[in-house]
Amino acid sequence: MRGVSFATLKAQVQTRSFEWDVVNLGDVEYAQAVLEGLLEKVDKQAAQTEQLPAHVVREYGITSYSLGTNLVYRKDKFPNGGPQSWADFWNVEQFPCKRCLYDRSFTCLALALLADGVSADQLYPMDIDRAFRKMSEIKPHIKVWWREGSQSQQLIRDGEVDMIAMWSARAVDLIDDKVPLELVWNGAEIYYANLLVPKGDPNAKAAWQFCNFVAQAKPQANFAMLLPYGPANPDARALMSEARLRQTPAWPENEKVSFKHDAAWMAPRLAQIRERWTQWLTT
Repeated sequence: MRGVSFATLKAQVQTRSFEWDVVNLGDVEYAQAVLEGLLEKVDKQAAQTEQLPAHVVREYGITSYSLGTNLVYRKDKFPNGGPQSWADFWNVEQFPCKRCLYDRSFTCLALALLADGVSADQLYPMDIDRAFRKMSEIKPHIKVWWREGSQSQQLIRDGEVDMIAMWSARAVDLIDDKVPLELVWNGAEIYYANLLVPKGDPNAKAAWQFCNFVAQAKPQANFAMLLPYGPANPDARALMSEARLRQTPAWPENEKVSFKHDAAWMAPRLAQIRERWTQWLTT
């Protein structure tokens, strides 16, 4: 299994040339893949779904863990306290510095609305025009639009930027490496990774058997202890240290102050939003 772009998944299904048997997509891309008929339905017998918590079994996938996209800043740049919200991130007068955002349309549009005063429970249905207007305010102050997790780490670690929206696990990794960062959970984007089998894959049965293993409590706990993602299987949490669990999106206090996307609303609109986003970035 490896990271996959939606376009690559679609191309493999259309050409029936499968580079991998299991792919991993977040909630919004999962919903879009279902909409476009790109996925196999879960083989409940092969995946032994009766062994798994009901909430991790989806019609076309098995939820494996949760991720966060968080506001992160360098403490050495803000020794007296840094930004604590996306409104602060947008406040270039109070927090002057080099900024960086993730080049992912629906993530940034949600962050823009939070910065504009929309509450997390009112993000959907999303006011796309309002979100783009707010994005246009911050656009001149964004030094880099990162696309790979390793790139986001390099940018903040080396001090090329002072404030960034980045994946929580990547930030925790740097903090453990003694990089002076503050990870803010207020307003974080939390979404779930889903293990999926491409439509028509000849090794689907074995793929679903693998998904069953990944969804078990012990493998999930072991994975989260190595990389601070939030295990979807609640039994995994009891097998982790509290200190590690606090670093993940699965910690209840982190969940309370974060938001989740309405993937069903976003999926049929995503292609159009991405096209508008690309045009907006290049003008």
